[in-house]
Amino acid sequence: MKKEIEILFNQSSKIISDSIINLNEIEQSVNLILECLNNDHKVILFGNGGSAADAQHIAAELISRFKKDRKSLPAISLTTDTSILTSIGNDYSFDLIFSRQCESLVNMGDVVIGISTSGKSKNILNGLNTAKKMGAHTIGLLGNSGGDIFKIVDISIIIPSNSTPRIQEAHRTVYHIICELIENSISMNHK
Repeated sequence: MKKEIEILFNQSSKIISDSIINLNEIEQSVNLILECLNNDHKVILFGNGGSAADAQHIAAELISRFKKDRKSLPAISLTTDTSILTSIGNDYSFDLIFSRQCESLVNMGDVVIGISTSGKSKNILNGLNTAKKMGAHTIGLLGNSGGDIFKIVDISIIIPSNSTPRIQEAHRTVYHIICELIENSISMNHK
């Protein structure tokens, strides 16, 4: 079993290291989010399953704190309200659970982040398309080849793997880097 554990650690660290190919996209995402926040807009996030948990995690890092005490940053995860999710799923379709929320909550200048390890989730694609129609900037935190989502977002961060757990581990590293850089910049500008 120890050998298997070692193999899994090595697989994870390799995918995380290989994700450095997204250096430019990560920097662009940080700059886009900083511009959004500095202009009194908000960050909106969504995903399914583990990616839903990641959307909530990112929102919590922005609203509360990552490592430093600083002002709260406006972020909303659209995965947290079970009444909204189940009513849209029941009354319309599961494919519309994020687009219906984006229709009412997204404003021009916001940044909307869709998280999909496959890059193909229909409800993520629909939510991002609606966000673009509302005038938001869009970021896809994706896996595999980016699926259909990478074609429609302003910035794609694609983890070079087709293993869902390895993609999620790399996503966590990427968004922790983004949160830390945003927090460092916000903290420096508000001293």
